[in-house]
Amino acid sequence: MGSNTHILWFFVFAGLEERVDEYESGTDSDYTQYWVDWFLSRKGNEYFCEVDEEYIMDRFNLTGLNTEVQYYSQALDMITDNLDDNLDDEMREIVEKSARHLYGLIHARFIITAHGLTKMLEKFKKCDFGRCPRVLCHNHPLLPVALSDVPYTKSVKLYCCRCEDIYNPKSSRHASIDGAYYGCSFPHMLFQVYPQLVPPKSTERYVPRIFGFKLHDVAKQHRHQDRIREDSHARIMAGIEGLQQQQQQQRLAIAAAAGSQKKGGEENQQNSNSKSPSMTTESGAMADVN
Repeated sequence: MGSNTHILWFFVFAGLEERVDEYESGTDSDYTQYWVDWFLSRKGNEYFCEVDEEYIMDRFNLTGLNTEVQYYSQALDMITDNLDDNLDDEMREIVEKSARHLYGLIHARFIITAHGLTKMLEKFKKCDFGRCPRVLCHNHPLLPVALSDVPYTKSVKLYCCRCEDIYNPKSSRHASIDGAYYGCSFPHMLFQVYPQLVPPKSTERYVPRIFGFKLHDVAKQHRHQDRIREDSHARIMAGIEGLQQQQQQQRLAIAAAAGSQKKGGEENQQNSNSKSPSMTTESGAMADVN
């Protein structure tokens, strides 16, 4: 019994030693996953998939991102776990923020590749992005989508391919994610590659009823006619008010013109009166001379 116990412990320690050796002799590819694993494990990042290391290390895939991300080189080093440990806490926090932003932009490019679509498809099948809140969609899975590809403009939305509408995420953590980290094209690209996933378009519609009876179409027509009549009346009243204002402005303009003419006539009369005495004086002087 004792010998068997010693043999068992020997194999246990041998296994542990082998694991330590594997850890110590790990390649660079093992270490590059550490920051990504930490990022994906944070609450609120469930919508992200793991971007392949080969994709991140290929600088062609990152073309143009250096102009969109501050401290691009340091952020990329942090994502790949090659960042210098001599940074102070304040600088590390700034680089950490840039690294999250850079990973999001890389993520948007990666998920429209063949491998990226495959990874997101698995999350879609597991309903990691939630289900459609519309009752008549019967809990159909959702996909993240953006309303703008420009960062810091719109947060991520959730697209339902059954009702072809978008919704806000339920969680505030998810609702604060930048939509640019997924892009406007991703869900539609996925269904182009996997057309068999597109469900039949939902033809079910909610029908209003009163005591079990559907509203007659005549009632809808009457409401429509009433709305048109109210809109026409509002336009007519607006036109009358505009005409009245125009007429009032014309009357004011005419009165102002008449006032200016009257004032001009009075000034002319005053000028003529001021000239008459001089003429009389001159004529009187002429009479005296004669």
